[in-house]
Amino acid sequence: MSCTVEPTAEPHFESLHRALDVVAREQKYLALTQAPPLAQSIEFYSGLIAGGFPHFVALDGERVIGWCDVSPVFGHSRAHVGVLGIALLPEARGRGLGRQLLQAAIDKSWARGLTRIELSVRTDNANARALYERLDFEHEGLLRHTTRIDGVYHDSHAMALLR
Repeated sequence: MSCTVEPTAEPHFESLHRALDVVAREQKYLALTQAPPLAQSIEFYSGLIAGGFPHFVALDGERVIGWCDVSPVFGHSRAHVGVLGIALLPEARGRGLGRQLLQAAIDKSWARGLTRIELSVRTDNANARALYERLDFEHEGLLRHTTRIDGVYHDSHAMALLR
């Protein structure tokens, strides 16, 4: 599989939405357990891009196999902060694409003027936490019962990277 990482653009939206649905249905990595309607996803992607926020895709040909974005946080006093979202399709994991996506998003975040990128990662997602630590994200605390899947609660680590 020969893959590229590039800024997200309108031609990627439908494939990105399909990838989102696959990862969401795994019920392990995202807050969503299925993708929202396509129109809602397109509105989200378009809004980030129009606002100059990072949004990158990993592509296998024309097919989106992963993505990374940094979303704005509500409030004037938090305009310097972005929230990281990242995911890869199962067959794309463990090949260094997450690091490429994450580095692209970090670089664009700093260029956009953000000075803090924060995230939460489930405690049972050791691979993602290790990636974040390799890129100097620091553990800031434990968030208890942040998700509930089929009646089972999961805790998450709060992590952040400061510029």
